[in-house]
Amino acid sequence: MGEENRPMMFQEIKADLIGLTREAESITDIDASLVRSGFGRNPNKGNGNGNGGNNNNNNQPKSNGSASSSPTGYAPSTPLAHSPYSQSSMMSSDSGSIDAQLEPEAPKYFFREKFAKLGVRGNFMPLAAQPKNVDMGDWLAHQAHEQYRVLTQVIAPIQEVDAKTGQPLCNPQSCPVMSAGRAHIYTWLNNKKEPVKVPAPKYFFMVQTWLVGKLTDKNVFPTEPLSSAPTDYPFVTTLNTPGANTPIAMGPTTLTTPLSTLAGHDWVGKSTGFPETFFHDCKLIFRQMFRLYAHTYHSHWIDPFWNLQGNGSSPSSGWTDLNSCFVHFITVAKLYGLLTDRDMEPMQPLIDIWVANGAIPPDAASGACAILPVGQ
Repeated sequence: MGEENRPMMFQEIKADLIGLTREAESITDIDASLVRSGFGRNPNKGNGNGNGGNNNNNNQPKSNGSASSSPTGYAPSTPLAHSPYSQSSMMSSDSGSIDAQLEPEAPKYFFREKFAKLGVRGNFMPLAAQPKNVDMGDWLAHQAHEQYRVLTQVIAPIQEVDAKTGQPLCNPQSCPVMSAGRAHIYTWLNNKKEPVKVPAPKYFFMVQTWLVGKLTDKNVFPTEPLSSAPTDYPFVTTLNTPGANTPIAMGPTTLTTPLSTLAGHDWVGKSTGFPETFFHDCKLIFRQMFRLYAHTYHSHWIDPFWNLQGNGSSPSSGWTDLNSCFVHFITVAKLYGLLTDRDMEPMQPLIDIWVANGAIPPDAASGACAILPVGQ
């Protein structure tokens, strides 16, 4: 994609973010609006319960539209054989650090408070909080789809082929290893469950293939209305006297135990048809999306994001819009406990800045709605 087309893409992302913010006040009444993502069923109340490996040195950047200035002017000086759909290939692992004898890393400007600014005002808590009339399973499914939609737009500038070079910015030569800084290399498990290093663009391709497979699998993300009432709670549909073979529901043993618990093992999304593995799948999905964000920051923040600028009517730029998308993602992930501290380690300094300045609200930062496994 040519340089002249990249700013337009980020203006589209900017427009999406502004549109979402304007709808925030009415989001608690969006029972019907979830239909657009395929989650329009009758819900019940929700269940409460690293660029070290590449050789792209990110040469001293040219400023937005300037031939000489750089971030330092504004900041303080200082083909695997198996299918990606297979169970053994859907996981990846963090295998440690890159050879310490490589050239020194370029400065991580995005870890400086000066460059933690967002392209929109406020925070994303209104868009992350579960509406009171929407089931938790439906809400997390909506979030997974929405976050992936935004991510595909964010990473498009590093994936599209440049007409001048014939290659995308993220290619096997610039990014021979999928990483997020020297300390974090992400490997892929082959069909023998062995971790193997792959170039970043191949890792992106395999993750996106896996994500699309997951998000469109109706066994994992059911989109059709439940065809019948849950069988956990038999109830009388007619006034006829039950026959000898008609099961009769037993009443609750206490007045405080939820019916779903009395009916057996409970899980997120059970009442709206999601499988028992649903929350675990959501965590895997967010973990993989985080890794794509982390590589994008560590390997491609300067080119292209620093070099992208907004139009004359908007102070936003490529890097501020990247921040807006990522802080929205992190707000959702932290609020519901979808990422661990270890998962977020490659981007922790930036996350800490947002927690301190309120871009990530206290409830999200503390995981106020984090979902824990049964028994914890």
